[in-house]
Amino acid sequence: MFLPRLLSWNVTYECNLKCEHCYIDAVGVGGAKKTELTTEEGKRLLDQIAELSKTVVVLSGGEPLLRKDIYELAEHGTRNGLRMVMGTNGTLIDDKIAEKLKESGVMRVGISIDSIYPDTHDRFRGEKGAFKKAIEGAKSCKKAGLSFQIHSTVTTANYDEIAEQIDFSVDLGADAFHVFFLVPTGRAKDLVDITPEQYEKALRALVENQKDYPIEVKPVCAPQFMRIASQRKVLSKLERYTRGCLAGTNYCRIKPDGEVNPCPYLPITIGNVKEESFVDIWNNSEVFKTLRDFDSLKGRCGACSYKDICGGCRARAYAYTDDYLEEEPWCVYEP
Repeated sequence: MFLPRLLSWNVTYECNLKCEHCYIDAVGVGGAKKTELTTEEGKRLLDQIAELSKTVVVLSGGEPLLRKDIYELAEHGTRNGLRMVMGTNGTLIDDKIAEKLKESGVMRVGISIDSIYPDTHDRFRGEKGAFKKAIEGAKSCKKAGLSFQIHSTVTTANYDEIAEQIDFSVDLGADAFHVFFLVPTGRAKDLVDITPEQYEKALRALVENQKDYPIEVKPVCAPQFMRIASQRKVLSKLERYTRGCLAGTNYCRIKPDGEVNPCPYLPITIGNVKEESFVDIWNNSEVFKTLRDFDSLKGRCGACSYKDICGGCRARAYAYTDDYLEEEPWCVYEP
């Protein structure tokens, strides 16, 4: 049975930064759209999610801390038995906000830091001083006893410093480091990505060095890490992960206006929670049913013996071919 293990809710389009790779193409402070879910609509959504599964719900954005009712929503989800976490740029977190997040039931905060070098991070995030503020936000979380992890999106600008970023995250006191691999959607469409060969090399290093990491290190938007772990016979070290691509199987995204997509990087509309129950959307979507049938995959992905544990990135396939069932264009493996 396919139940949500992780859901991402972009609670607002509003953001205080101007990141080069923003998949939702966020707007500036004060630019929140009137179509965004109200507090009551948001609570109803959380109620419906809880009917299906006591899953992890990621409160994301834009910048979720710009939403005035964010603590109320986090608390409501927590009361429902949902595991509430947050994805943030970290620049708005101080000691008081870290305490409020913890009190509202937020279990962990994911803070985006894309480089160990301030200038590289600030340039990527579109604001001078963003690095310093994100570091201060992480320290406030640590002080409050609020678990946090570091998120970094891999580009040509920071590809060579992944190992250093892991060490940096450990020194900062993070509980995990998640490496996001670029998907060309939103503002990221015009960014120059790393090559497929660099992608494979980075994944091999991340998988093969798992035993040496003192914290959780996970590749994101890189389902091939499961294939590589199987090939290297270290799959048992990643047993908490059931599959590479979870889009539509154990994961989906809800946009600020209630639109549901298989994942944040796969802009196919499945339904809208303003018009129908999330439970019905999850259980009855024809797109979701197709994604749950691994035999529907095409090309090399369809012929691959690892399709049950990998599946290829459906968002990357869609970005390059307009067909979310096509083979993963960034995978170098020949089945």
